[in-house]
Amino acid sequence: MRDAVAPAHADTGGTQAVARALSLLSLVGRGGAQGLGLAQLAAASGLARPTARRLLLALGAARMVEQDRATRRYHLGAETYLLAGFAAERHGILHHAREGMVRLAQETGDTVLLTVPQDDHTLCLERIEGDFPVRTHALMRGDRKPAGLGAGALAILAALPAAEAEALLTRAAPQIGDLMPAVVADLEQARADGYALNPGHVIAGSWGLGVVISWPDGRPAGALSIAAIENRMTPARQVDLVAGLHREAAVIAARLSALGTERNIP
Repeated sequence: MRDAVAPAHADTGGTQAVARALSLLSLVGRGGAQGLGLAQLAAASGLARPTARRLLLALGAARMVEQDRATRRYHLGAETYLLAGFAAERHGILHHAREGMVRLAQETGDTVLLTVPQDDHTLCLERIEGDFPVRTHALMRGDRKPAGLGAGALAILAALPAAEAEALLTRAAPQIGDLMPAVVADLEQARADGYALNPGHVIAGSWGLGVVISWPDGRPAGALSIAAIENRMTPARQVDLVAGLHREAAVIAARLSALGTERNIP
């Protein structure tokens, strides 16, 4: 009996170790440029520090993570960068969005942004600037904003089921602060219009228009938005900008849908 039980037990232990290591890898990735220390990773993962360190050493040997010698904090390693590059064509929304973003920036002269949902926040994955000399710097690549704050974030929120969007806003309320009434009003308008408008609520004079990019199942994969100074956002020009955003968002969504069909995603 012991011979029959041992392999199953070993497999369970191995599977658990892999799951724990992958959980740590994900946490390291979410640590951003500042990285995370051993104590933070152990606490966040619920692992004992010796266990977390042992798994991090294994990930380090595979070049999946690396430890900064000066700060002792952990960061994603070179192998994760290589793997991300291999996966970009199949899974990377930025890979599929960049061409359309460049086209929009050239056509409009304004700044085009790609935003994706990230827990209770949104993350700006890319910013491509047009040639108009006066630009808005309300959102830069790598910036994280609370859910609903900004045109792209608002477009994502408007595409969610109402109950889910309300729960997100409730969790983000402490960070949104006094802007909450404006965000709620803009959200209702975005649902009615099919696109989001941020009329300078985050930074005065900096306006934005955003449309959602959907996964094959209808969930928001991200949002395309255009940011410009207020006097370039006249009602007549907004019509043209929104049409361009919808056009490019549809192209990106079609590419994502083709990937979903190959993977049998409903």
